Formats: sequence, C-alpha cells, structure tokens
Amino acid sequence: MQTNILEYLENTAARTPEKIAFSDGNDSITFGELLNRVKRIGSALLHRGAGGGKPVAVLMEKHPTVPAAFWGVVCAGAFYVPLDPAMPPYRMESILETVGAECLIADEKGEKIAAELNWQGKQYRYKELAEETEDEAALAAVRRAQLDTDPIYVVFTSGSTGTPKGVVACHRSVIDYTEALSEALGFDETCVFANQTPLFFDAPLKELMPVIKFGATAYFVPKTLFLFPMKLCDFLNEHRINTVCWVVSALTMISSFGVLEKNPPKYLRTVAFGSEVFPPKQYELWRKALPQATFFNLYGPTEATGMSCYWRADRELEEGEPIPIGHPFRNTGVLLLDGNGHPVGAGETGEIYLRGTCVTLGYYNDPERTAAAFVQNPTQSHYPEIVYRTGDLASYNRHGELVFHTRADAQIKHQGHRIELGEIEAAAGKAEGVRQCCCVYDDEHKRIVLYYTGDAESAALTRTLRAYLPRYMLPAVCRALAALPLTPNGKIDRKGLKRAASEEK
Repeated sequence: MQTNILEYLENTAARTPEKIAFSDGNDSITFGELLNRVKRIGSALLHRGAGGGKPVAVLMEKHPTVPAAFWGVVCAGAFYVPLDPAMPPYRMESILETVGAECLIADEKGEKIAAELNWQGKQYRYKELAEETEDEAALAAVRRAQLDTDPIYVVFTSGSTGTPKGVVACHRSVIDYTEALSEALGFDETCVFANQTPLFFDAPLKELMPVIKFGATAYFVPKTLFLFPMKLCDFLNEHRINTVCWVVSALTMISSFGVLEKNPPKYLRTVAFGSEVFPPKQYELWRKALPQATFFNLYGPTEATGMSCYWRADRELEEGEPIPIGHPFRNTGVLLLDGNGHPVGAGETGEIYLRGTCVTLGYYNDPERTAAAFVQNPTQSHYPEIVYRTGDLASYNRHGELVFHTRADAQIKHQGHRIELGEIEAAAGKAEGVRQCCCVYDDEHKRIVLYYTGDAESAALTRTLRAYLPRYMLPAVCRALAALPLTPNGKIDRKGLKRAASEEK
C-alpha cells in the first residue's frame, strides 16, 4: 500500500533516472537529479531542525527546480507553504504569520524579497540546501514515522473576509487524487504536459503528480507567452506538447485570436479545462481545430485536493446546452442537497457537497471557517463523517451528468428578483462578436454590469440580450475591454471587475 507521495518519485527515478522530469525549454531536471536534490534538501532541513511536521515556506520563481524544494520539505517530514514572488508583501506576511513559519527556502530573487518582509524567520538558500550531503539514516527514520494522513502542503485561497484561507492537504488525499485523475484522463509515461498555472496553488498537481507517477515530462510555459498566442503555440509544437490541463481563459486566448486556424497545437491529444465556464463558441472552435484530441471538463475545489468531477466530451452538445461537469472521480462522492440538507429531486438544483478521501484536512489555524465549510454529512448522523460544502449550485441533466450552474454567492437580488449572473454571461456568449465576457453586480449603484472582449458593439449586444433575457436581467452597462483582467492563476478577475464597476460613474 502506498502511503507517501515520494514513493512515486523513488520508483520512477529507479526506472528512468536520465529522463527529463521538468523543463522550461531552457533549464531542465531529470528524475535522477530530482530525487537526489529532494533527499539532500530533506537532509539539510532535518539538520537545521526544520522537519517533523513543521511548516516550511518556499519563495522561488517558477522554475524546474521548484518541485525539488517542495518535495525536499516533504522528505524531511515537514509540509511546504508555497509563496509567489509576485504576491504583495502584506499577503506573504499574512500567510507566514498564519502558519507560524520559522524558516523559508528561497532562490536569489526570493532572498531579496524575504529580506524586506516584516518577518523574523530564517532564510535558507535553495542552492546550498541542494548541495548538502544526504543523511540516509535520518531520512529513513522520518519515513518510518510518517502517516498518509500527515500534511504535505498548505496552499492559500482567497477569503471572503479578505484574510486568505490555508487549505491543508495530506499524502492520502493527493495520492488518491493522482490515481483517480490519471485513470479518468488516461495519463501515462508518454504524456508531455504544458503547465500553465503558477506553482503556489493546488492546480499544478495535475501535472506535477502524474509526471512523477508515470515518468512523464512537464514543461513550464513562460508566463509572457500567454500574451502572445502565436508564440505560445510555437512553444507547444516545438516541445511536442500532447497534454494540457488549463484554465478556460488560457484556451480562449488562443481561439479568440484565430490562432487555431493559422498555427494549431498539432500534437495535442488531451485537452482538459476547468475552473471557469467554457464559452460554447470557443469550445467548438477547439473541437473543430483538434478533431483527434479528447476533451475533458474538470470541476473541483482546492478544499477537495483539486478536481473532483470530470466529463469526457464523447457526445455532441445540444443547442444552448452547458458543458457538463459529468461524474465524480473514483472514490469521490457527490451529494446534491437543498438548503435544509436534504437530497434534491431529479432535475432540481442543489448545493454540491463532496465526500471521500479527496476532502482535505481543513483550513490551517482557522477553526471557525473550517467548521463552517467542513461539516458533518447532513444525510446521516450515526457516525462522524466530514464532507466539504462547496457553495456551488448544480443539477443533473437527462443523461445523469452533473451540470454546474453558479456559485451560491453569485446569485444577486435585483429589482426584487433573484438572478444568476452566469445566465447573463451565457446569453452574452451567444452574441456575434463576443469572445469572452464577465458579469458583475455593482452593489453601490445597484446595477448589473457586463464586461466583454470582441468586436461587438454595445448596442448590438444589448439587442441580443433582449432576445434571451427578461428586462430585469438586462445589464445597465455593457463595457468592451481589450482584455479581461486575470488573477495570478489565470482565471477572470471578477473581484477586480466588481471594484471597477463600483468606481465608474
């Protein structure tokens, strides 16, 4: 029985030590080198008293060596807390204070940033740790004591109160996630991934873990390429990328500018997307451009270790039909409950609750918010069973597939009516000349504001919306932008647009 994520790496490094594990097109690291550095870093941390269940922050620029830092921390029996150099200093300080981190691993840029923080912990240089001598006896003692329920990372998500929430995941949840995801999407040793997301979220687990499980390869795509879709596709073709697991915004940037026709990523065979609703027109452009590829829609929150449900695009969607999120991964359970905690009827909308080993340990040092989201299974009270309450609303379609509707907190009350902003976005997506869109509610001025990209004129867009929506759902403002703002992990920055709407007169 596997109980530690590092068993993946150890088995693969023994089998294919010279194969490249991670690369950015310039620098790379093989499986043999990766395991060697993991053990050296783990030994160095133990010698410095930084192992044994303690938090160790990692502040490094995105680079093929970063996973060695992450897993070196795990090798020492500690858990890593990833930080991004682009984070505001206040957020870094808040995270370090929340976890009580006494030390931090940094590259050269990270060292300079950490030196300016209001934090009194110790800094360790990555290169120095990676060059220390491996202590086999000390590492073996740590391994014997580790359990699959021990934490391996804390990643921070946005909190509605403004205070970030640190999600704690353990070996068991990540192992089971890796197995279920790989089984559902058909990953193997021939996969060549292109990583799009920053490394300080849970999202890159979709590439990092299958790489060390199978002995596959992942390329870290330079962030600047996502501003130039033609060059991005050149990168994908140059490195023969055959598998991507990207947020929808990254895919639509390519399709919106006609790059699929001129320079398609011709080696792609698996295209997985998630975290946002894929505009139907853009989805069809991808399907048409890559008929040989298999497409998957993924759904899941950080609190359930990543993705929890998947839909394989093995049928044509009906006119106006949203892309389903399908079915839960193996060993993951979905409960669809009403406001009283009772299962909803066929076709009715309910809130998604997730159960199984995918459910993480809770929010670090935050018992109040943990208790609000990680709750006793409302459908049974006979024994303790913690499930995660997602706040996402969904229903089952006639195919028995789960269909995501909106966030429970994305419902607004406007002119006496309850409105789902996602319904307005879906209608706008049908308009000619609209590439992407995002609808927000301006609480200050009590109005609905629609932001979009594309060639559509505002007046023409409004006429289209009138054909699909009742008057009370029509946006007061339709504002065209050159590009929709994105969060660091590539999703549409809805909070930023909401602030912009309230500041407009």
